Amino acid sequence: MKILQLTGLLLAAGSFTAATLVAVKSSRAASEPSPAAAPHEAGILRYATDAPQLAALKIKTAEELPVPLAEPLNGRITYNENFTARVSSPIAGRIVSLRLQPGDAVRAGDALLALDSPELAQAVADQSKAQADETRKRLALERAQKLHDGEVLPRKDLESAEADLAQARAEAERARLRLRNLAPAGGARENYVLHSPISGVVTERRANPGLEVRPDLAEPLYVITDPARLWVMIDLPERNLSKVEPGHPVAVEVDAWPGERFPGTIEKVGETVDAATRRIQVRCSLPNPARRLKPEMYARVTLLADEQQRALRVPNGALITEGLYSHLFVERSAGVFEKRRVSLRLQDRDFSYVASGLNRGERVVASGALLLNSELGDAK
Repeated sequence: MKILQLTGLLLAAGSFTAATLVAVKSSRAASEPSPAAAPHEAGILRYATDAPQLAALKIKTAEELPVPLAEPLNGRITYNENFTARVSSPIAGRIVSLRLQPGDAVRAGDALLALDSPELAQAVADQSKAQADETRKRLALERAQKLHDGEVLPRKDLESAEADLAQARAEAERARLRLRNLAPAGGARENYVLHSPISGVVTERRANPGLEVRPDLAEPLYVITDPARLWVMIDLPERNLSKVEPGHPVAVEVDAWPGERFPGTIEKVGETVDAATRRIQVRCSLPNPARRLKPEMYARVTLLADEQQRALRVPNGALITEGLYSHLFVERSAGVFEKRRVSLRLQDRDFSYVASGLNRGERVVASGALLLNSELGDAK
């Protein structure tokens, strides 16, 4: 109305120009609400399918997930030591051949490498010597027995021959067992062959051709593990100790697979609190049948109360907080959004779990909710 009055005054004064008319029309157009965002009912926004506002929105379906006991905790994925072997050589020698490489599958008893080892030659010689000594003392006992039976040899000499044979047999058995450890029955005795104690996959190899090895090397020559079975280690804050016990489920998330949750189970809760960090180490078993998770990955571990206690999870960016209440925008149909009040069951640093106000399968505005809320307020 004021604009029309101003236009009439300018016309009456004779000072109205074409430029002034354009300015008046622009001012009037700016003062009118955009028809694209005009609500047809309270709390509803409607947009045309080609409205530019839609490009700024990110819409996701609310996921129904188990309710966590606490905020996600930082964790680290490691080898499952119950299914991992760190293999070193029990004798000194020089590597002459390598049989397996990192990534190769291996079965228990498969050869890993061969060593040219003087200790193996010494073990072969020791066994031959012990066998010869046993044979000699057995014959000596037989002669002593005949002499004693003929009452030519005293009893004490017979007993001494029996003791000598017992010692020779013990030494022969020791030499045999030593050689069996170094060269199993049927194995080659020219070189010492290092065998895998378990089945799995070679994940690390520090052996190279020509390397001189000793039993006291700081690092193992091979690491063999079952990659389908892992552990995830958590440093649990002291305040959360009452919320965990062996057998409780956990959900593991990693940056390599965003949006996916891998199920695990608490296996062991530490007995001591770290004096510096005030945290307790918790170990969880983590099945990895597809082998997508890798040792030394960092992870976010969520403690779960029970698989039966579930709620809809939405990103915190989807929430609009007004006073004591939380709201979010639900997509009713293409280009139509409803602002809805919800109550929350739990909220952590990234996500919120909705107790009521949202139905399973509904799509919510995960990013851009503030834009919709602003346009809804301007349109009132």
